[in-house]
Formats: sequence, structure tokens, C-alpha cells
Amino acid sequence: MPTEKGNKGYLLSIVLVAVLGGLLFGYDTAVISGADRGLQAFFLGADDFVYTDFLHGFTSSSALIGCIIGSALSGWLASSLGRKRSLVVAGVLFFVSALGSMYPECLFFEDGKPTFTLLMAFNVYRIIGGIGVGLASAICPMYIGEVSPSRIRGMLVSWNQFAIIFGQLVVYFVNFLILGEHTNPIIESIGEGVNQVMPGSDPWSITTGWRYMFGSEAVPAGLFTVLICFVPETPRYLVSIGEDDRALRILSRINGADEARLILSDIKATITAKTEKLFSYGYLCIFIGVMLSVFQQIVGINAVLYYAPRIFGDMGMTNPMVNTVVMGVVNILFTLVAVFTVEKLGRKPLLISGSLGMAVGAFGVALTFGHQGLEMFTMISIMVYAASFMFSWGPICWVLIAEIFPNTIRGGAVAIAVAFQWIFNFIVSSSFVPMFNMQVKHGDLLYGVLPETAAAEFGHWFTYGLYGTVCLLAALFVWRIVPETKGKTLEDMSRLWKKG
Repeated sequence: MPTEKGNKGYLLSIVLVAVLGGLLFGYDTAVISGADRGLQAFFLGADDFVYTDFLHGFTSSSALIGCIIGSALSGWLASSLGRKRSLVVAGVLFFVSALGSMYPECLFFEDGKPTFTLLMAFNVYRIIGGIGVGLASAICPMYIGEVSPSRIRGMLVSWNQFAIIFGQLVVYFVNFLILGEHTNPIIESIGEGVNQVMPGSDPWSITTGWRYMFGSEAVPAGLFTVLICFVPETPRYLVSIGEDDRALRILSRINGADEARLILSDIKATITAKTEKLFSYGYLCIFIGVMLSVFQQIVGINAVLYYAPRIFGDMGMTNPMVNTVVMGVVNILFTLVAVFTVEKLGRKPLLISGSLGMAVGAFGVALTFGHQGLEMFTMISIMVYAASFMFSWGPICWVLIAEIFPNTIRGGAVAIAVAFQWIFNFIVSSSFVPMFNMQVKHGDLLYGVLPETAAAEFGHWFTYGLYGTVCLLAALFVWRIVPETKGKTLEDMSRLWKKG
């Protein structure tokens, strides 16, 4: 029953269900880290085609194509189906993808026989899951932002980022448990982007292990799909379709009856034109939302998260997966810093300080990577870089995207911003390995200028030097252009941009 102050338990319960979408977001994008080698070894056994590094790179990142599609569709779905039903669609897509990726042979292909058509079927299932990720990445923070009181909205939306990082950590442990006493197959390059599975590789990991890893996602996906059916639609969407009475009941239960009537009146005043054009509030509003998404990716964080075992292995660490899990724990702890300080310190101070911290970490990696005796300093620099992202750009970007756009354009504007996020995620993720392995060779401009060791490690310091420079630009962008939204209602955004 609603009280004069609202029902905090009710608000917490529906937010917890919504952040399960964030957990699935993290789970789906990170599951490939454990299944990577088993999947590669399976398709290396094909007779009808050669499974090259290019094909494996595409297969490992094909879910990102779905993410771009899903985020681009999210605005249309959120506006036509509503926030809640769009999340149900995302949950179903997660579930179908998990089972299809586990057993892509279903109905059409010979069991356990790798072929080119089976590879295409597997990628279709991964893209389906990516569409679910794209929808969840846009609509979960939008949903949380629209049901949350303004005084705690930033904190509650930040929990979505915590769930994303927690989902990644969960799947690291799940993959570890599934692998158990088995070992990942040993794969060796034979030149020109072609590899082979070495004798003595564990056959269980090649035929079965990767399937269980992908299939494990069906459990949280099924739970999310069922639970989301029991949460309410957001009051702001209900007002936009003329269901004011339902909106008032939900607002009353969350905020209390008196405050609910004031909020409803404010919502109705800013949703008088449901079909306002995207640029009704000017270009700067959309530009800031898009650039927040772009900077969140081009600071390079996903290159670290997706390729952490490779990076730690190249550093000479004896057990890269242990280092990856340690980094995951650090990431969670620093995400909590944002959760509990975003309403006290504001959005801009966290973004600026996080950008500067990332710059320090990135330049530290650039200067020390590959130098014998400085491995611990490199490790600390990577941790500083990741931790700084986790209390700033990780959660706060989602907070701002969920709240910075006016009610009448929020669905479409969020869709555009998040689509740019996934596009640049794909660009950064696909460019990291070739940049990181880049060397200065005979004929290059810097050949003969750099010492031999520096020429060989040119890619290391160029990559992280570039990320560090982008971090400084991100701090400048936030300081000069991004407005502070702490304590403002979603309805205040209409007045903010009209005034601007």
C-alpha cells in the first residue's frame, strides 16, 4: 500500500528486476572470454572451409552487430511497445540466443559436425543475443530513470552499471567452474592467419565445454523474462499514451500520494506533444548525448575488459585468468564508489576526476609495458585505469543518457546515443589487437629513429598513449559542455534545453 512517503521496498524490488537486464548485458558480452578457445578449436576441425583468424575475430565479436541493431531499434520499441514489454522482448532474445549458441545444430545440422553453414547459424544466434543486449543497454537505464525519484535517480541508475560489471564477473566464475579439471585446447599459428589444434588438447573442451558456457546464460535470461512481467510500466510512458490513472497509482506507490499528484502534473505539462521531432530542443542536446557515448568507448576501456587475459599474458603473468578476476573485483568495488557518491558529488566532478585518473593509468601503461622489472607498475597502472573508469564513465554515462533528454524525445534520443556507443565499441574492440601488436619496421617513417626495442613495442605505447590523450579530451569536453543534472527532475530537462 502507498504511504505519504511512498513505498521504498516496492521501488527497490522493481529496480532490482530491471538491473537484471544489466547483468545479462555483462554476462552476454563477456561469456566469449571463456568459450573463445574451445569454440575456435571446434571450427578448426571443419572440412569444408578454413577457419581463419579473420573468421574467428568476426565470430567472437558478431554479438556487437546485434548490439548496434538492438540499440537502434530500442527507441521505436520503447515508444511503441512501452519500456516494460520491450524488456520482455530483450529477455526472450537472450534466452533464445543462449540455447541456440549452445546447440546451433538444432533441427537443421548434423550433431557435432563443424561446417560453414553451422558457423553462420552460430553467428545468427549470437547476433540475436546482441540485439537483446542492445535493447537492454538502452531501455534498462531508461526504465530505472523514469520510475526513480529525482533525489536518488543517479544512484539507482548507477546500479545498472554495477550489474553489468557483476554479470561479467559472474560469467568469469561460471566459465571457470564449467571448465573444472579440463583445460583449454592448445592452438598454434601455422601462418597467414591460419591455426591448428595441437595434439594432446582436451577433446571435452573442444566438443562440449564452450556449449555449456553459452548455455549457462539461459538461467538468468529465463529468470529475467519471467520477473519483468511482474513490474509496472513507467509512469511517463503511461502518461504519453493517455493512461493517467495507472500512472498516478504507480507514482503514488513509489512517491506517496501528495508528491505523486505534483509529479503527474509536471509530466503532463512536458508530454503535451508526443511526436516532437528529435531536434526540437536543438542540436546541442543530441550532440552531448552522442558524444558522452562516444567518449565512454574511445577511452579504450573495452579493449582492456575484452582482452584482459591476453594483456596480462603478454605482461608475463603466470596465471592471466586470476589477474582478470582480481581486476573484476576491483571494478565492482569502484563502481560502488559511484553508486554511493553520484547524488552527493554530482555527475560532472565524477566524470572529470575519472577521466584524469584514466589518463594517468593509460600513460603509466604506455611508459612501462614490456619493460623488465616494471611489470608490477604496469599492473597497477591498468588497475588505476580500469578503477577510474568504473567510478566515472562506466555508470555516470548511463545516468546522463537516461536523464538528460526531454520526455518527448527520450526514446529516440537514447536509441541514437546508445547505437553510437555500440558502433564505437566495435571500432575500439576490433582495432585494439592490430594497434597493440603494431611494430615500426623497415620502410616506416620512424624506422631508424626509435631504438630497436622501442620500435618493437611501438604498438604498446602508441595504443595506451592514444587512450590517455582521449581521456584528457573527455575531461575537457565534460568541463566545458556537459550540464550538471544532479537533483533535477526529468521534466526539468525540457526547461533546461528550451532555455538553452
